[in-house]
Amino acid sequence: MTAKPAWLRPHGKPWVRGASKVVYDNPWIRVTEFAATAPTGAAATYGLVGYKNLAVAVLPLFDDGTTVLVGQSRFPLMDYSWEIPEGGGPLGDDPLESARRELAEETGLAASEWREILTAQLSNSVSDERAIGYLATGLHPADGTQHADDTEALEMVRVPFREAFDAAVAGDLQDILTVAMLLKASYMAREGLLAPALADAMLG
Repeated sequence: MTAKPAWLRPHGKPWVRGASKVVYDNPWIRVTEFAATAPTGAAATYGLVGYKNLAVAVLPLFDDGTTVLVGQSRFPLMDYSWEIPEGGGPLGDDPLESARRELAEETGLAASEWREILTAQLSNSVSDERAIGYLATGLHPADGTQHADDTEALEMVRVPFREAFDAAVAGDLQDILTVAMLLKASYMAREGLLAPALADAMLG
């Protein structure tokens, strides 16, 4: 999109933050309760989950059009989730370096080419968590021994991109960064924004 349409501008009044107090804090999140004024002028109490890491997601693509998904049990919804490699990096760190680390830790892979293709707000009604997504190509084994987090029991599968895309569209993959990255990559392949040979392999 070269010229942004006029409707993208903010409308109306913004929220106003008043007095605040921290009600919970750990190494990953902080929950703060605010006295606030809504855009309508109504008084409100707002609980904000503040994240201490930036979420990073990596869509690894091999030249043959396959990608890698990581499977793991997730605590919040007590279910099993297949996802692209993803994790978090401290807010002050280079997000690309965080993405390189996550790819190596979760898959044992490194990439010679990196391309930022997505920025996202993950749950902007209750949290300030932001995400950056990268397309990783030129894949090869990572140097050295990589160690996953001691709470993670990970499985890994290499599948055709189209198979992963179809699973996301069918609702079988529900992690939102995974879905968004697969949709964005499919769009890029169809719109001529990727190398033709790679696009053909992905969509074939």
